[in-house]
This record gives sequence, C-alpha cells and structure tokens, in this order.
Amino acid sequence: MGADREGSGRRRPARVGAYIGCGALLLAGCASMPDSGDLQGVDSTPREDSQVRVFAMPPRPDARPPDIVQGFLEALTSDDPQYETASKYLTAQARKKWDPYRSTTVLENGPNAAAGQSGTREGTDEYSYNLSGAKVAKVDGQHAYVPDSGSYSGTVHLVRQKDTKQWRIDGLPEGVVMGKSDFQRNYVSVNKYYFASNVPAGTVGQPGTVADPVYVRSKVDPVTQMIRTLLDGPTRWLRPVVTSSFPTGTALKKGVKSLTPDDQNKITVPLNGKADRVGRPQCTRMAAQLLFTLQDLSPTAVDEVELQRSDGTQLCVLNENQAETNAVHGTGKRPEYQYFIDGKQRLVRMPSGNSDKEPDAVPGGLGLGDKKLRSAAVSRDEDRAAGVSADGHSLYVGSLLSGGSVGDPVFHSAGKTTNDRLTTPSWDGRGDLWVADRDPKDPRLLLLEKGTGAPLTVETPGVDGRIEAVRVAADGVRIALIVEKDGKRSLQIGRIVRNIASGEQPSVSVLEPHSVTPQLEDVTAMSWAGDSRLVVVGHEHGGVQQMRYVQVDGSTPVGPTPAALTGVKEIAASEDERLPLVGYTAEDGIVRLSSGAQWQKVVKEGTAPVYPG
Repeated sequence: MGADREGSGRRRPARVGAYIGCGALLLAGCASMPDSGDLQGVDSTPREDSQVRVFAMPPRPDARPPDIVQGFLEALTSDDPQYETASKYLTAQARKKWDPYRSTTVLENGPNAAAGQSGTREGTDEYSYNLSGAKVAKVDGQHAYVPDSGSYSGTVHLVRQKDTKQWRIDGLPEGVVMGKSDFQRNYVSVNKYYFASNVPAGTVGQPGTVADPVYVRSKVDPVTQMIRTLLDGPTRWLRPVVTSSFPTGTALKKGVKSLTPDDQNKITVPLNGKADRVGRPQCTRMAAQLLFTLQDLSPTAVDEVELQRSDGTQLCVLNENQAETNAVHGTGKRPEYQYFIDGKQRLVRMPSGNSDKEPDAVPGGLGLGDKKLRSAAVSRDEDRAAGVSADGHSLYVGSLLSGGSVGDPVFHSAGKTTNDRLTTPSWDGRGDLWVADRDPKDPRLLLLEKGTGAPLTVETPGVDGRIEAVRVAADGVRIALIVEKDGKRSLQIGRIVRNIASGEQPSVSVLEPHSVTPQLEDVTAMSWAGDSRLVVVGHEHGGVQQMRYVQVDGSTPVGPTPAALTGVKEIAASEDERLPLVGYTAEDGIVRLSSGAQWQKVVKEGTAPVYPG
C-alpha cells in the first residue's frame, strides 16, 4: 500500500494463491558442514520468490550431530505440511512429545547453535547444542502474533541410537524457532472476522464485524487453516468483546482434510453435528464470517460460501452481495470527504477521491460560524462534527447540515496551557464521541454518548502515562492511543469494554493496552488505515522521522511503506484502503498521497487533516 496504496476496498492483494509447484528448493544438505564441533550460525534462508515452495531433505545416513541440528532447523522453515521431514531428525519418543503447532518463536536472525556438552549415558553417546538469538516475536497456538524482545536460549540434545547407530534429537525446545526472513517467507497475516458483542448493531440493524489478525503458513493450505482457526474462536485478547455465530464446538466434519473453491469461486464447508440445527439467520451470519475471512485471504478466489450439515445436506448459501446486507463490514460506507482546518480556523472539506476541487467550508456552524478551531472530528455518517477551540479549552458538537448551528461547549478543559488541554476528538462506529483531557491535575479519557450529555470518564487501568492522541476503530471495540511517559510517546491498542446495566449509568473501560511500535522511541502521529492496520509517524532511537504501517498485533504488514515525507506533524488515513493518505507539514500545509503517486500539495493554509471517524 503506501505510495502504491492498492485498491479493492478493504481487501488486500492475493498473496497465497497458486504457487510454482515445480520450483521447489531443497534446504538441508546444501551447506558445507564440519564433522564435529560448533555450528557457526544456522542462518535464515535468503528471501526467495514467495510463490516458490521450499522443501527440506531428510537426514543423511551416518550424519554427524552438527548435520542433524542444521538439517532439523532448516526443515522447520520448509513448506512440509505436517513437519514430517523435521520429525525424521527426532527419536521416536521425541516425535511423540514434540508439538510444532504449539508456538513459533521468531528471531532477528536464524538461531545460532553452539556445541555444548558431550558424553555417554548408560553406554549411549550423547551431544547437545545451545541455541541462541535475539527475540522478535512469538506466534502462539491460536496463531496470534505477540512482539517480544530480549535473548532467546534453547537446547537441542542428541543421542546415538543403539539399534541404528544414527544420531537423532531426543530433547528440543517447544514449538518451532526460525529467523525473521524465514518467518516472512513462510507465514502470512490474515484477518478472521467476528461480531462486536458489546456494541449495538449499526443504524440499519446489522451486527458489525471486528478483524482478528492471525498468522498462518502461507503455502500450506492456508484456506483450510483459516477456516479451522475461525471455527476455533477469537484470540484471547479480543475474545471478551466479540462473538462468533458458530455454535460452541463447531468444527469441520470428521475426515475433512482440505477445502478449496471450485471453478465458480464457491467453497463448500461441511461442518460437524454442532451446527446441524442452526436457523437460517444464524447460518447466514456464520457464512458471512467465513466469506469475509476468506476474501481477506484471497480477494478473487471466494465469491460464495455453502455450509453443510454433518449429513451432507445444505444449511445455507451466501454470496458476497448477500454478506454485505447481513453485516456491517469495516467502515460500512466509503467516506465522501476529507476534512481539515483551514487558514481561517474553520472546518473545511474536499472530495475523498483524487479530485482537484478546492476545499469548501462545511455546512453548519463549525464551517460557516464564528468558532475558531484547531482540530475536529467528523462522525462516520458525516452528519455531525466535533471541534476543539483554537486554545484547546472547549469542545463543540454541531450538525453538518445546512443551517445547522453550534451551541455551548459540551466540555471545558481546565488545563493552563494549550498543550495541557483537549486532544483531537474521535467518533466510534455507534456515534459516540471520544476525547482526552490532558490537564495535569486531572488527565482522563472521556466519552460522550451520541456526542451529547455529561461526559463519562473512561477507566484506563492499564494505561501508564498521559494520553496525547485518541483514535477509535470503526468497529467500536478497539482504540488507538498515543501515550506519553517520561518524555517518550508510544502507540498502544486497547480493548473497549462496556458494562451497561438496566437503570444504571454505563461504565466503560479500556483494558489490556499493548504497544504496537516497540521499535519506535517516539510516536508523534497515527491513524487507522484498515481493519487491522494503522499508519504511524515516529522516530527510532537516534533516528530520523519515518512513516510506516503497523498491524494491531505489532507486526509489520507486507508491502511498501508510504513515500517519504519530512516534517510530518499530523497524518490521516481512511479504513477504506482505496483512499489516499492526507498529511500536514509546517512547510507544505495539507498534502495528499494517492495510489501510485508521490506526495502532492493540496493547500498551504491548513492543519489537522481527518477522515470521518
């Protein structure tokens, strides 16, 4: 995306379709190996064409311990579906205990292996190697990616088997370990979709989808992998705020090994008996979850889903158009306009596409009135806007309809300086308004239901620092925050939990916030740029300013980064990935980055660009 923001709506380009079956690489046995002693670095495999399948070789007869370790580690990075080749390097007992699907540990480079102790045990020769490296992340048994850091260490223990006299591994670390480049070649990030459980349905009554990104092996039947992980349910972090339409315990019918679309781009999914008695409304929601998930994996491969009962009869069929009428997916609608504050401190707008039309003041008091603003947010239906006064002291809410007026402020900050007052506000998908008050005496995150009434203080027990920026996702269950502590600012993603008891004032909390830019020392601007992606401006330690995309799980999405732009103060993106980025710099004012182009100046006198949301 970035300078080449590719566009077919929210879906990403196909990355895991057909591959070159005859272009396989053989990994093991390619390196020149010593007969004994240390392994001098088990390097990551160089990045190959992502469509080329990579296979490993089984152990050679009479292979020495370093050959066995080298071959095993390289086999872990191959496209062997069931890790059968890697298992050949293990003793029979180790094969029974080893679970390669338990986790994947990602290192900066391939694991280094150094010879450890050797000797005999009850007359059996034995040898060990110590694995080491710098941790980058871990993918758990739910396929969830979690950034990690620090040193990695593990031990591979080998024995010479009495019967065959061959060296085999009888002790090894849990799961799989590999270098970052091998991980990027082997795995792909895909969104699976659930429904928001604590956010009311959209204005037309459909439930809203929530993206749950996971990593699956890109060339090992990713379609079936994604169906299985969707049926397994949401990942641990997201589970409290989403629901699945599939009944608990639903899985693929026993004996189903692999599923692929037919030549009409239709996929048939046989389910076990847990789903036999669901009604049609529930079945269509189940099919919608599957269709959205598989389209995110392969945009052109699946147009229709059929679900079957355990006896093979049809439960329901759903195509793409029907899915969009049964659920609000992503933004729900393409924004009509981009917005910013012009040189007269008014809220103005311009068409969201690549039009060269001059910006116009928005209808209503925030565009045509006498209120001077420094930032604003526009509701996702583009009917209302919220504006922060030029001094940061007051928050106004007004209509964007012709003749609409702006009344008294809905909130005042008591901060003594402009930097200690209100942040730019943000609207969620249900029409509620969020803003942070940076008053050092009473810093807090505030929520105004439907943009009116008394502000509700949002509990933020896990946020360690002062909130400097707020952006709520379209789904209403995730929130992005820039948090400052000790002069450093990080980007954190939190989970929004709403407790609404009948007759009582609702309570809202942001729980389990986690940093998604651990490599950036100072984050200065951010915006949602997709269902599970954000665009971020910041600095690494001792580095220059940079702009990049990040996933909500802290991983880096595949594809180009945005074209370089110096001096960026503010950035805006749409969750509809077809639309251009919009930025503000002190030198150039409002600038825009369209697909396949470079940054273009829009207007010199302007600040605070935003899309609806």
